[in-house]
Amino acid sequence: MRSNNGRHRRARTLSAAAAVGVVAGGAGLYVAAGPGRAGASVTGPVVVSTTATLEKAFAAARPGTTIQLRGGTYSPSKSLKSQANGTPGSRITVAAYGSEKVIVDGSKLPQGEWLVAIGGDHWTLSDLRFRGSPAQGVVVTSSVGGVFKNLTTHSNGDSGFTLRGDGTSDNLIENLDSYDNYDPKNHGQNADGLAVKFGSGGNNRVVAARLYNNADDGVDLWQWASPVRIEGSWAYGNGVNRWKDPAFEGNGNGFKLGGGGASAAHLITGNAAWHNTQHGFTENSNPGQQRIHRNTAYANKAGGYFFVKSRSRLSRNLAVRNADSAAKLGPRTVSAANTWNLDSAGQARFPLRSTDPATAYGPRRADGSLPRTQFLTTGTPSIGAEMK
Repeated sequence: MRSNNGRHRRARTLSAAAAVGVVAGGAGLYVAAGPGRAGASVTGPVVVSTTATLEKAFAAARPGTTIQLRGGTYSPSKSLKSQANGTPGSRITVAAYGSEKVIVDGSKLPQGEWLVAIGGDHWTLSDLRFRGSPAQGVVVTSSVGGVFKNLTTHSNGDSGFTLRGDGTSDNLIENLDSYDNYDPKNHGQNADGLAVKFGSGGNNRVVAARLYNNADDGVDLWQWASPVRIEGSWAYGNGVNRWKDPAFEGNGNGFKLGGGGASAAHLITGNAAWHNTQHGFTENSNPGQQRIHRNTAYANKAGGYFFVKSRSRLSRNLAVRNADSAAKLGPRTVSAANTWNLDSAGQARFPLRSTDPATAYGPRRADGSLPRTQFLTTGTPSIGAEMK
């Protein structure tokens, strides 16, 4: 969510010399005007247009800081890192300037460096594209109250977007596109579109993401011990060896909902998974009481739904043309009003309007929401994902 404060205020573009002196200063930043000159308080957002000023402004961010990036490509030579905390009423915001197209490119980073590393609370990132990191794209650690909206993370050397660490709570990831992420060092076994891993914290929510063509999984909740809500998101084409790696080890689930000994009651509703090399939706040994409601699994190379150890409840889900089975469920799993619970006459009431995904692969709408499509829709609100 971009700050409205700067829309009608005078913005200032930082020179490389001025950026050296960026410190906190009210609603904007305080900028040292250069050697021998007095500093000036900058009201409204600071607008940057070079990589050097972006690096310095990011490192100097404090509560109330708003950094807007002019259109173009920024290629930092080191990770964009901050441990600074904003507050609920004085957030730290990094966003594109107006509707300009911004790319933050990691191709100049040293091996193993993340492109963005945030360890503070109440950050907003919006309308930015992150690509080409030798390791992970965007990593948010032990952070509270983050808003990450209208972002793209692709072609990174590990997962595109990651939430991690204990105390990671109340974060919103909305309208994320994360694709073509591949970790050559591990032959594809770690690079997910979205990873919420190795930690805990409640009220983290994912809305309207597209997570596709990643080496490992679309979504991976490995060793995450608190409930995550994922709604209205799509995961497809994950686990395919597009990199021609002869030792490829990518997994390829659409939504992998745990594992590693953690137990969490995730809520997964209104999502769709198709053309993944493993399951559309899987507990991945998470024994928690998950709620899997009104999702669609189509043409995955393993099962549509795999919940064999958990106490999950599956309801009003749709499964069509998955290679192994519509659903493989354990004795403690509750299954009601799903397509596999119906006889053939009942299943015939839910024909798919379209099995051509072309429109789902199209550009997002102007506000960042998913493209309009009839792909995998049934025309009824009673079962499966609405695909919107």
